[in-house]
Amino acid sequence: MARQQHRFHGDPNRFDVLAAYVHGRFGRSVSYIADVAGGQGMLTRILNKRYNYECEVVDPRGWVLRGVPNREEEFDSSGADYYDLVLGLHADEATRAVAEAALVRPTVLIPCCNFWSEERLGQKELLAAIELYYRERQVGYERVTFAFRKPKNIGLVTTPPR
Repeated sequence: MARQQHRFHGDPNRFDVLAAYVHGRFGRSVSYIADVAGGQGMLTRILNKRYNYECEVVDPRGWVLRGVPNREEEFDSSGADYYDLVLGLHADEATRAVAEAALVRPTVLIPCCNFWSEERLGQKELLAAIELYYRERQVGYERVTFAFRKPKNIGLVTTPPR
């Protein structure tokens, strides 16, 4: 039986790359993960099936593939403590909410579009603005370049302030 191919915008390898990174970086120190604005849920599916995490898509669009756990709602950073880890892979309008979640939970945020401010920000300026937000709030972070197609492959991995 042929394996079903799913159609995605952008580099389809990003899901495998980020899932492997999460497993390598966090291991079993996390178990319940939010995949914010996760679209069809491919990242969630990989995290659940390949790495045995309990991950769910939190996305108001409700586009998930069959069998992918999801909450059809906007992610609200006030509920971030419900999760062990919050992921924002190209989270669009939810970028700020994922960044705010870093105040209470580890996050991986890979922004794609400027939903951060009214200013016109390119990718470098967007990352710098989010880093400033983290520094001002004593959120530990590191910039990580992920091994999938550019230009939207740079993310910020955080640890909340103590």
